[in-house]
This record gives sequence, C-alpha cells and structure tokens, in this order.
Amino acid sequence: MNKKEIEELIKFVSKAGVSEVSLEQKDFKITIKNSSRNFETIVAAPQQVLQAAPVAAPAPVAAPAPAAPAAPVAPKADDESKFHVVKSPMIGTFYRSPSPDKPNYVNVGDEVKQGKVICIIEAMKLFNEIECDITGKIVKVLVDNSSPVEYDQPLFLVDPS
Repeated sequence: MNKKEIEELIKFVSKAGVSEVSLEQKDFKITIKNSSRNFETIVAAPQQVLQAAPVAAPAPVAAPAPAAPAAPVAPKADDESKFHVVKSPMIGTFYRSPSPDKPNYVNVGDEVKQGKVICIIEAMKLFNEIECDITGKIVKVLVDNSSPVEYDQPLFLVDPS
C-alpha cells in the first residue's frame, strides 16, 4: 500500500464517520482511528512502523438533520412499521445508479423482486451491488445519492404487500 492509498483511506474513514478501521494484508497492517479532533494512523510493514502525528481533522461531514418533534414522529413511525427496511450490509458510499450517466436501479413506486440489484455501495474502490432481500414495491429511498452509509443503516422502505 503506497502513501496515496493510505491518504485516500484516511479521507474515506473521515467521510464515512467511523471511529476505527483496520486493514490487514499478508505483509502489511494499517489501523486508522478517527476521533473528533485528530487522526492516529498506525502502519506496520515488515521491519517498519510508521505512526502519523495527530493532525487537524478535515471539516466534519454534515450530521443528518435532527428529527422532527416527538409528536409528529410517532404517527409516521406507525405508518412505516408495515414496511420492510432494506439495510446497508457494509460501510461505504451509497449510489443509486451504476454510473452518473445511467438511470437509477430503482425509484419510488417501482416493483422489485428478491435478488434484484437496487443500489451499489462503494467501499475502498470496490463497487458492491446490493440486492433487495424481499419482493415488493419501493416506498421510500432513505439515503441521498453519493452519501456515506454505515453498517446496518436503513436504505429503502419496501411495501411487501
């Protein structure tokens, strides 16, 4: 792993908002810890250890907008409880289409079958197709295109009826 790849990994960790990432290859190990103020990067290679001094973190990624007051949320939660939630199986960047010039995999109102690709999640320059785990109709897309997602974060609401 070269310096540029390490820098890209640090940027990815910062953008994804995770607190720690470890990557180990046969002769190389790297751990990146992200706190709100600094990065600590530990790189281990055969007979070589590199530890970066804490540096100022890049501008924080905007936090999701706070939820509406409790009263309006309760009825909405009841309405959405009948829908199946498709969740992210990994940390990465969410994309609704295979490339910017291609149409979205699915849109609100589309019928989907179990196993149909509904989005992709990029993790470390690997594009992973995410398949729907239920047959139904897309009711809501819960994530903006090109947004970082966490493991188990809700992506779509699907009406299984």
